[in-house]
Amino acid sequence: MDNLPELRDIHLPTDGVPLFPLAYGWWFLLLAVISLIILIRLIVWIRRTSARIYARKLLSRLQNSYNLAAVVQMSEILRRICVRKYPQAVALVGDEWIKFLNDKSKHILDNETSDLLKNAPFMPADSDLYSKEKQQKLWRFCYDWIGDNL
Repeated sequence: MDNLPELRDIHLPTDGVPLFPLAYGWWFLLLAVISLIILIRLIVWIRRTSARIYARKLLSRLQNSYNLAAVVQMSEILRRICVRKYPQAVALVGDEWIKFLNDKSKHILDNETSDLLKNAPFMPADSDLYSKEKQQKLWRFCYDWIGDNL
């Protein structure tokens, strides 16, 4: 039995295969990629913000402590941030350390405050270099520096 004459010819579409509407799988893949990008950016933002909040919280505990130990702790907080963000700067001391801090901030430490920051670990408690005003200036600089760098 010959059924060949009863078969219809194959007709190809004349306008091609349309790109839109996309199949559900492509929409799912597009949604997954967009979600992944948003999730990665959110995680990066949370890590940066939480580090800034934590550093400023440590610094705020020192705001009303007027002694040389508080100044030393301010320097330690700045160094801890550098361990995380600028590892090459951790070994800097003296004027190099102050220059690095000034280069990475919109605000500049004046000479008296920078001397306090450099010499605080080595100063006696009754030193002439220490004053509450200098400590407040240093605290403000540290607060701004953290905001600029984290």
